[in-house]
Amino acid sequence: MAIRVIISGGGTGGHIFPAVAIANALKALDPQNEILFVGANGRMEMEKIPAAGYRIVGLDIQGINRQAIWKNIFLPFKLLKSLNKARKVVKEFKPDVAVGVGGFASGPLLMVANRLHIPTLVQEQNSYAGVTNKKLGNKAAKICVAFEGMEKFFPAEKVMLTGNPIRRASVAIEGKREEAFASFGLDPAKRTILVTGGSLGARTLNESVIEALDKLTQENIQVIWQCGSYYFDDLNQKLQHKLPNNIKMLAFLQRMDYAYAAADVIISRAGAGTISELCVIGKPAILVPSPNVAEDHQTKNAMALVQKDAAILVKDEVAVQELFEVALRLLDNASESSSLAHNIKKLALLDADTVIAKEVLKLANK
Repeated sequence: MAIRVIISGGGTGGHIFPAVAIANALKALDPQNEILFVGANGRMEMEKIPAAGYRIVGLDIQGINRQAIWKNIFLPFKLLKSLNKARKVVKEFKPDVAVGVGGFASGPLLMVANRLHIPTLVQEQNSYAGVTNKKLGNKAAKICVAFEGMEKFFPAEKVMLTGNPIRRASVAIEGKREEAFASFGLDPAKRTILVTGGSLGARTLNESVIEALDKLTQENIQVIWQCGSYYFDDLNQKLQHKLPNNIKMLAFLQRMDYAYAAADVIISRAGAGTISELCVIGKPAILVPSPNVAEDHQTKNAMALVQKDAAILVKDEVAVQELFEVALRLLDNASESSSLAHNIKKLALLDADTVIAKEVLKLANK
């Protein structure tokens, strides 16, 4: 029997990709299932969700601004307005289940759904639950998590270890090594490092590559460098005619599968979605957690892997000086590389999107 589902949240790719994956899995289980997204006006989900083929309604909601406290003056009014709009959306759409994936819009929508006795499911991507999800988890019927030990944040009887839904096309790397190198114009016989700071980029990772350019050239190491759309133009101007052929700098990686397929070592931030992909890829990884995130959750995500000898952590504040020294040592140490790859692969949780979608169906049919 077809069901109606509202999926709320967004703000970053780390929230949006899992949300779309869950929606796609629900459609795969039954094409008649109806899905409505609820996001925050002005955030990237308002473009990405329609591009994925789904309808989205926007709420005028924002997060707490911790840098400029005075900017929070209108927050209570925006929250009240969002709660009223969320209530209207829920009453009009009449969902059987509401799903929250994190992000500003999750709070008001799931709060309203709980008050109207609609079963809710929270999908927590990180190893450290955010304030909103912890509150929503108390009333949720099911909480799907990606890391072990999440019972310290949520009622244990509601917690289910599912993993994070991932972009399947990005991790389908089998048999693509040769075409990957051809697409980047690189030599498959040379050792290759992938540096990815996400779609917007990461200043620290970019500065680390610049600092190591001479060393990388001396060592004849190739680098696929996703510097991010935010930084690309400035870096392109700054490094014009200075980048050696062994360094391929791109604003955005259209084919993440090629980048993963070509890499011998992967350097990245420690967002939950990225970590989930790295576990499936099963290659040695060096994580540089962003210090600019709530509750320092990227460090906690990274430590969940480090404690299982499944990744190396380099702190943001020392990365420019130390990151590529660590990377080059790892490339030279076949035993450690093999061990890290083996251990991270053991943490992979496949088919999270389908597992979560089936839990949504169960809640609807209760």
